Amino acid sequence: MRMLLLPVAVVSALTGVAAGVEPPAKVALTNARIIPVVGAEIARGTVLIEDGKIAAVGTDVALPYDAMEVDCEGQVVFPGLIDPESWRGLDVPNESLPVTPFLDVYDAINPAGVFFEESLRDGVTTVHVMPANNCVIGGLSRVVRPIGLSLAEMTVQPEVALKMSASPKAGFDRMRQMATLRETFLELKDYEERLAEQRYEESLKEKGEKIAVGPAEARKRGRDLVRDEHYDDAHRNLMRLKRGDFGAWIWCGAAMDVGPAVRFATEQGILERTVLVLGADAHKAIEEIKAAGRPVVLDAALLHRERDPITGALRETFVPAKLAEAGVAFSLKPNPGASLAERYLTYQAALCVRNGVPRQTALEAITINSAKALGLGDRLGSIEAGKAANLVVYSGDPLEFDSWVERVYIDGILAYERATDPRLAELLRIEKEQREAEEKERAAKQDAEKPADRPESKPEGGPEGKGDRAKPGEGGDEPAPKPKGDGEGSEPAPKPGTGGER
Repeated sequence: MRMLLLPVAVVSALTGVAAGVEPPAKVALTNARIIPVVGAEIARGTVLIEDGKIAAVGTDVALPYDAMEVDCEGQVVFPGLIDPESWRGLDVPNESLPVTPFLDVYDAINPAGVFFEESLRDGVTTVHVMPANNCVIGGLSRVVRPIGLSLAEMTVQPEVALKMSASPKAGFDRMRQMATLRETFLELKDYEERLAEQRYEESLKEKGEKIAVGPAEARKRGRDLVRDEHYDDAHRNLMRLKRGDFGAWIWCGAAMDVGPAVRFATEQGILERTVLVLGADAHKAIEEIKAAGRPVVLDAALLHRERDPITGALRETFVPAKLAEAGVAFSLKPNPGASLAERYLTYQAALCVRNGVPRQTALEAITINSAKALGLGDRLGSIEAGKAANLVVYSGDPLEFDSWVERVYIDGILAYERATDPRLAELLRIEKEQREAEEKERAAKQDAEKPADRPESKPEGGPEGKGDRAKPGEGGDEPAPKPKGDGEGSEPAPKPGTGGER
């Protein structure tokens, strides 16, 4: 059964936000190893937080007399992790209609969703929620915090990007997919011309004048009369995209989709605001990706496997290593649905390091790169003075598998604390009980399967069925003498019935 109970620390933080309570005026995280991502690592230093922002970072930060000091001895302070693209905050990944630019994830995010609680527990302080990939044009996305009693409280940035796909949705082939994309924007152009002509005619009607120019001139004169509210829902967000109000995140599920996606974005004049969300074989489109010069978000499956069509040999490619070698900055995604450790962003980064990606590149891929792709690089993604105090305190190095999240601060608020996490405590208790029960069952099974001791030879004259050896006084002329040696049982007793003294 899925529980919706939030940890006490989370509930406290949410209550404070809901009530409009300001975060603690000043908080100092002291004696910590600090990994700022931007700039050199600090072996032992302090992060000073004032009014929800980072005020100072360093080894010689002067502590204000009224600052609340949190001793982080033996712990690591790291920027809050950023999930660059996820539909899991929504009730469904996609609508059935292929073109839905009028949708906004604002209408479908559930603040009480367990996904946000788990994100917070994993050290994720920022989530970019957007429709999934089974679309031609999806809806508008939104950047949220994983805390808040309402979506307004959770929102960091509304209307970040419009989701599109260059890869065919279910039931489409690639020709139909790209044709639908182009047709949508051609129809937008025709709609805008008709709307301009209509607005010009209406303006003349209001003045009591008659139209005295042709359609082309009427459209030209009417363009300046069109306002956002004159657009219908089907066209308003497409117009705003082209105007530059937000960006486009285009899904390229296969390497062959990258080129068409870049060409389409260039044709529509939106390339400079485009982010490429890439599939598992993205390394095959390295040249197109480099030429586009746009941010990229990699698929959660970082290892691409395929068989040689001629030899049948299995080839494996670690995609981030290829992009790093080519000098392409990328962002990593977690996979919350995975049964293995891929659900953790820090594991994804550690996997990169293990496969030859520089550590600094891997750290940037789960923090600052995602912030830049979202247009929030000046607010999030690193530990720098002036940025939001979104910080994670780890028990050890974030890329070590045995490190865990001790505390999470969002805008200077203590949003999560492992020591007061009731769900985690319950899960650990259940796990302990299950482990103890399994060990007990395994021990009982081993005892049951343990072979019984067998006698050295068949007893002579002894009573039938009497153990492995005759006890003294049973079945023998004389009781067996006490064995000699260092301890009891070090020498076998004489066989019953042989009657011999030793």
